[in-house]
Amino acid sequence: MTSSLPPRAGRRCHHTLNPLHSTLYFSPDLDREFTALGLADAAAVRIAARSAPLGAVGPGTVAAAFYNYDHALLARHLPAVWETVSPAAALGARLRAADATLRRLLGEEAVASPEMAEAAALALRAVEACSRPARPLYSANADLPVPEEPHLAYWHAAALLREHRGDGHLAALLTLGLDPLEALITHTATGKGMNSAWILETRGWSRDDWEAGRERLRGRGLLDAGGELTEEGARLREELEEVTDRLDAAPYEHLGAAGVERLTELGRGFLVTAAGAGAFPPHLMGKN
Repeated sequence: MTSSLPPRAGRRCHHTLNPLHSTLYFSPDLDREFTALGLADAAAVRIAARSAPLGAVGPGTVAAAFYNYDHALLARHLPAVWETVSPAAALGARLRAADATLRRLLGEEAVASPEMAEAAALALRAVEACSRPARPLYSANADLPVPEEPHLAYWHAAALLREHRGDGHLAALLTLGLDPLEALITHTATGKGMNSAWILETRGWSRDDWEAGRERLRGRGLLDAGGELTEEGARLREELEEVTDRLDAAPYEHLGAAGVERLTELGRGFLVTAAGAGAFPPHLMGKN
């Protein structure tokens, strides 16, 4: 299929939308909302907040949908978490937290701005071309109502676009033969992913698991002795992103070149403001 967009335009747009959506998962507002419901464990909060659209599912379903979490971590919290917080209550808590987070990070003027309303309309327009088949997290989120307030509609649309790309990315990982840990390790090795300390803390893997994954990648010629990507490893990561781009092209093609450019511009502005307000923990990214 011939694209009407500049190369990687959809990917660049995603890289402005996804991080702002993800501020929720680093937000004290999320912890506060779930603590009020009786759930204080940080890992349980984040697992419940993201998986709630799927319903009261167990660890197997979430391991499949999230891909890079250790099943043992998920099994410590699921399905037990739903005895404390129902999926409906979790959805309400995460939307309230998203509201508080965006207001705190962006400020009331930006939240109520014409630019926010424009960004929400553009992102929702892109979502019109997303597809449900083989995309469980996208499809579950697509069943949720669109919030009325523009900043929450923007956050909701960003969630849909994030999960649509993410579901396709998992198909690409399977096609190219990277298991959950190998996917995380190679992403970290690019310098564009979370560092290993954050991954081990949040995804449930042990340091021994991590080192075993690195050894598998060395055996495949994808990682060198120092833990850096080899030329073959770098090519594989780029192929992975290109396959993901193809699987995620529809919403951005639907929006059109001018719309994608404008959505990227608006999203970048919001993201810069949020990052400047301390949206992300220090030392989150890196190769270590």
